[in-house]
Amino acid sequence: MSCLRLCRIRNISSSLTRKLSHAHKMSTTTTASSKTSTVHITQPAYTLPSPPEAKDLKHHLKRNQVFENPWPSFVDPGGFTVGVKMTRRKIQGKDVSNSSSSTLAVRKPHFHPSRKQDDALRATWLGHACYLLEFPSGFRVLFDPVFEERCSPISFLGPKRSTPAPCQVADLPIVDAVVISHNHYDHMSYPTLTAIAAKYPNVRFFCGLGTARWFKENGMPIVVEMDWWESSTITLEGEEGAVEATISCLPSQHGSARTGIDRSRMLWSSWAIQSGGKSAYFAGDTGYRSVPELPDNEDDYSPKYSSLPVCPAFKQIGELRGPFDLGLLPIGAYQPRFIMSPLHSNPYDAVNLLVDTQCKKALAMHWGTWVLTEEDVMEPVRKLGEAVRWRGIEEGVFEVCEVGESREF
Repeated sequence: MSCLRLCRIRNISSSLTRKLSHAHKMSTTTTASSKTSTVHITQPAYTLPSPPEAKDLKHHLKRNQVFENPWPSFVDPGGFTVGVKMTRRKIQGKDVSNSSSSTLAVRKPHFHPSRKQDDALRATWLGHACYLLEFPSGFRVLFDPVFEERCSPISFLGPKRSTPAPCQVADLPIVDAVVISHNHYDHMSYPTLTAIAAKYPNVRFFCGLGTARWFKENGMPIVVEMDWWESSTITLEGEEGAVEATISCLPSQHGSARTGIDRSRMLWSSWAIQSGGKSAYFAGDTGYRSVPELPDNEDDYSPKYSSLPVCPAFKQIGELRGPFDLGLLPIGAYQPRFIMSPLHSNPYDAVNLLVDTQCKKALAMHWGTWVLTEEDVMEPVRKLGEAVRWRGIEEGVFEVCEVGESREF
């Protein structure tokens, strides 16, 4: 979300790599050893496909320093004005969010205590945008972990959880990689990330351009910073044999900021992971199209709004990197649409993301944890059911799960 105010490993072409600034270069191989494993980060053995325009870096306003969404599907809702508009709507009684109406269950998660190797990809929802994926290879990746009570730079202010965290860092048995979609406080948490780094000295943090500096300044130097359409291969060599995964940084339609002066200076991304014969797509925080200001009860997916441009990156992801066995797709924090749609998907956007990215199955995220926008906390679930039927998607393809619940694919 949504605090709206608030390595370089290039595989596109070698000539493009030479253009990168020295500040964002890293060797193609990094190695760290411990008593149990050695970790290598390399370029993939083969070049993964990318769209022809990827080399143009149209999302770079200032090379490697300031970024933008380069598509007609994005209309900037503004910075300070967003807060003014949201406050005015709250005064007018248009904010119907109610955390007390939540019926979302929270269960204690159960993880494999060792690198169990079977044929299933196992996904455990840990609230909001945080999922732990356990691949058949034994590779474990954690997306956007935030286990604090509030998603805020201040521990006693800001949005408070409507559902408790199902676990803490100490409860996680194995974490090989942590992937961060962007730097907003509900996705990138200093207390959580430093706790992970302390418990897992060999963990690798993967992030978008401009974000590595934050990790290093906060005592987490082992970080892989990537641009859209870049990929890295991580190899773990230990007592249980070699484990390998390919991690790809891909486009999303969002933004970034942690302070009032760093807007759009850290790249936002979606991500894909391949390991052990299974693949997963993590959309992160993303919008799909930009909806103009409409009467509150008007359907922005009615035929008269069918000409609104949609983000083309997701079809490219599906065509070039899909299909995926599992998609982790956002469904919440979308009201009011004229402010939030450029940045956040509603359930109707989410089912289109499912189709565009060619995910065989999907689990919902980015709902039910913090009340960030105007819709009721349980509305995204109801609307997802409507959207699945509207799009003609087979029952069971795109589902929600309880916090702490695991599903296998």
